[in-house]
Amino acid sequence: MTTDRIDADIAEVLVGDAVIAPSMHNAQPWRFVFRPTTGVIELHGDPERAMKRTDPDHRALHIGCGASLFNLRVSAAWNGIGVTLGLLPDSPDPWLLATVVLGTPTTEDRELAALHDALRHRHTSRHPFSDEAVPPPLLDGLRAAARLEGCRLTIPDRWHTEAVLSLVRDAEHHEEMDPPAQAETDAWTTHAQGSAPTPRSDGIPAAAFGPRSAGPAPVRDFGRARPVPDRGWAVFEEHPQLALLCTPNDTAADWLRAGQALERVLLQATADGLATSMTSQPLEWPELRWAVRDPLVSTGHVQMVLRLGYGPSGPVTPRRPVTEVLELR
Repeated sequence: MTTDRIDADIAEVLVGDAVIAPSMHNAQPWRFVFRPTTGVIELHGDPERAMKRTDPDHRALHIGCGASLFNLRVSAAWNGIGVTLGLLPDSPDPWLLATVVLGTPTTEDRELAALHDALRHRHTSRHPFSDEAVPPPLLDGLRAAARLEGCRLTIPDRWHTEAVLSLVRDAEHHEEMDPPAQAETDAWTTHAQGSAPTPRSDGIPAAAFGPRSAGPAPVRDFGRARPVPDRGWAVFEEHPQLALLCTPNDTAADWLRAGQALERVLLQATADGLATSMTSQPLEWPELRWAVRDPLVSTGHVQMVLRLGYGPSGPVTPRRPVTEVLELR
């Protein structure tokens, strides 16, 4: 498809797929600008949706925006449009994170189209998974997906998995002792309180909390400090299958690549019939983040902790309308 056939309606379709990407607390910290005369879509970060306490360097913001960028690439491929990316272009606007030039598809673009069916089936699941192990060929495929985006996915052994889960619990205690951090999380989940919550187009709804755990859980408990009627209890898997997404360096460009790799891994896992969840809790505290790495393996910088397995998919979480995040210039 040539740029003279790319109009505002097509841009809305692409951005509509982009915005269903995951982001920290489902804050959706992105804005898009479409310039029809040049066939360019710009991706901007939205500082008003940043986590000032637990993401002061905007690492998680960049990862969320990178995930939305990957979804846009998949959508473009599905619609027969090629893309040329420019990460962190030279601009007076510090929040311009990427430019996407739309044009003729390549072989690589066409390969992305195979992931399109998984876009709207990928949902974070905070429910227990079965104890069935993920087959090695599927794990190898997820590792390959991360490599395609310049990142590395490592599978921790039993000892390292237990260490990471311990750090998740330590991070929960850190937040409980930090009122500003707790208030920040509450701000994105407070609509879960009360019998008649106010509808929102962002944040974590109570339906996505999952059940309370009868023991240590490998998922973030957004209802830990507040009652949710009829939430229920459950026993989570004894040995969770974790994966660590890593980058060689820890720059803004690495974070954007990590976001694209994260979404590519999640979509591939969804296509393979796996349920997934993520946790960034131990990565939000500098004194804990360094310890997530495997001390015996050169893994680089851990950008996300993933949980993989067989279990129920999570519910659909709200998304901001395209008209709210897309501007035509």
